[in-house]
Amino acid sequence: MADFIAPPTTAKPERAFLIGVQTQKMPPGEGSELLLELQELVENLQLKVVQSTLVNLRVPVSATLLGTGKTAELIEQAKAGGADVIVIDEALTPGQQRNWEKLSGLAVIDRQEVILEIFADRARTREAILQVALARMEYSLPRLTRAWTHLSRQRGSGGMGGEGETQLEQDRRIVRDRIAHLKAELANVVLQRSVQRRKRLRVPVPTAAIVGYTNAGKSSLLNAMTGARVLAEDKLFATLDPTTRQLVLPGNQKLLVTDTVGFIRRLPHGLVEAFKATLEEVIIAGFLIHVLDVTNPNFEKHHATTLAVLGELGAADQPIITVFNKDDLADDAMRQRARQLVPDALFASARTGVGLDLLAARCRELIAGEFSLTTLLVPHDRYDVIARLHQLGQVHEQEHRDDGVLIQGRFPAAQTGFFAPFVVPETKGKPKKK
Repeated sequence: MADFIAPPTTAKPERAFLIGVQTQKMPPGEGSELLLELQELVENLQLKVVQSTLVNLRVPVSATLLGTGKTAELIEQAKAGGADVIVIDEALTPGQQRNWEKLSGLAVIDRQEVILEIFADRARTREAILQVALARMEYSLPRLTRAWTHLSRQRGSGGMGGEGETQLEQDRRIVRDRIAHLKAELANVVLQRSVQRRKRLRVPVPTAAIVGYTNAGKSSLLNAMTGARVLAEDKLFATLDPTTRQLVLPGNQKLLVTDTVGFIRRLPHGLVEAFKATLEEVIIAGFLIHVLDVTNPNFEKHHATTLAVLGELGAADQPIITVFNKDDLADDAMRQRARQLVPDALFASARTGVGLDLLAARCRELIAGEFSLTTLLVPHDRYDVIARLHQLGQVHEQEHRDDGVLIQGRFPAAQTGFFAPFVVPETKGKPKKK
């Protein structure tokens, strides 16, 4: 009978051994890039990386993914380096995870669990906390047996089973109940958000959502554009909760801009589903501002990843303004690569403010394309209408005349019923002064 192997310690791991995987289906070098990204993710959990290694995988093995010999070799390296957690840059099945922990006696996690832990650490609003909790519960449900390996010897052969089996079933019921409760609570929060959104849309100010790969500088760009003070740090997933701020464009045109959670390659599908409510801001936005870090050597792949996630969210057809951030740190070769990827992209720097005026102008052009140019004559006693027009759209000209206030501007077609009584027909031209 095989010797009993103690379960992973309950103490928080501090030293990590990373394993990257390069499969035959992946482009050459992608495994190394993902491994570097995994290292940054792990370091965001305050773990010290003692060693990282890349494995070329030809055929996956169902029991341990990498095969018996390679698994034993890697476990030996992890222990020799003093690691107390092994992190594998692939999605492990619950069975594979249990087998790794049984063979190594160490904690073993995959990329998905790393991202879940980072999200759990960064969530701040009620909605984000609920969404992360739901994703973690759904991830942990098929993995509960990992928590009860220390009771394996106590399982009896009677009809009721042993203590470990009973406890495991109890925990499964608790987790299922918790998942149901979280879904109900999250639905209530989403309903409240939809009510708030409807109130906001009664005054239909144009909206834009900032999207992009994590750590591309989205929050910094929002701060630079609007004067907001959103947390902007040089680390992955610094901002999880959507933040909306008002931007006043040239001509007094108002625009609501929302900063969203950053995307990443191999984003856990459960998180995409759990964050549907948060990412609704992307779906309902009038257009998107896609931010890329022009100094990042992998910005082509970051671009593809963001577009893929947008497609999964049903937002692939939204108008997009592509902005290459950190232009103050770029050289001509970087800019040339960027222009080849997106010929009509803008170049800006959230740090120095370079290019932000061009971005504001491009936003105004997009809005103007959706708002019709209209001339109105509003009686002097209807200043409530004039105030409303300033809220609704973009007023280009305003002139006080004897017969009323002449206003020319762009206003949303959805509000035609409100301002139609004051429209000056084009055939008549502008009213003349009396």
